[in-house]
Amino acid sequence: METKKWGKAVLYGLVTIFIMALATSLVFSLLLKFTSLKESSITWLLVGLSALALFIGGFVAGGNGREKGWLVGGVTALLYSLIIFLFKFLGYGQIFTMEEMMYHGAFLLTAMLGGVFGVNISSSRAN
Repeated sequence: METKKWGKAVLYGLVTIFIMALATSLVFSLLLKFTSLKESSITWLLVGLSALALFIGGFVAGGNGREKGWLVGGVTALLYSLIIFLFKFLGYGQIFTMEEMMYHGAFLLTAMLGGVFGVNISSSRAN
């Protein structure tokens, strides 16, 4: 795969993930502000939606890359985790906890799976 095509695929995947994350954050911040909903009651829902966002981001990256979906999805997830780590480290002076490392490991696997599905769906449409 050409480097330019590969980079474009990863960029589309990252943009998809961050758009979904921003939309989810907006919806849930408004729900938390204007209802009696507590953050502790929706933690697992937010983790699930994050995993879904990474799956879809990997899917988009794999679909645009059209080959090696596991690699394109994995790189997309690794860059996502790196960006989150840099925000956390540079903004708050903290590193990932063991729990967060496990979440990001699961996100990596989820995005890789999404990349595989994205390649397979895009290649079946091309035929």
